[in-house]
Amino acid sequence: MKKRPDAKGKPKKKKVFSGRRSKFCKFCVEKSVLIDYKDIKTLQGFTPERGKVLPRRTSGVCANHQRMLVESIKRARNIALLPFATD
Repeated sequence: MKKRPDAKGKPKKKKVFSGRRSKFCKFCVEKSVLIDYKDIKTLQGFTPERGKVLPRRTSGVCANHQRMLVESIKRARNIALLPFATD
């Protein structure tokens, strides 16, 4: 069986698996998980050693949960549960 040509007359190429896993929002998958400023273990997972907040493209969190996550991290920093920066 021949491969069907595309619009330009060339045969279609097979898609090659790139090896990347698609990212998903941890908070959307586990609907019972709340983002709280008192939950330090969860918040530390989204801040690297330097203390910055991981961006959405790195962490895989959706936009709504990223906003809540950033707000919770800022609140935890203000009451000294998380550091602003490290030495």
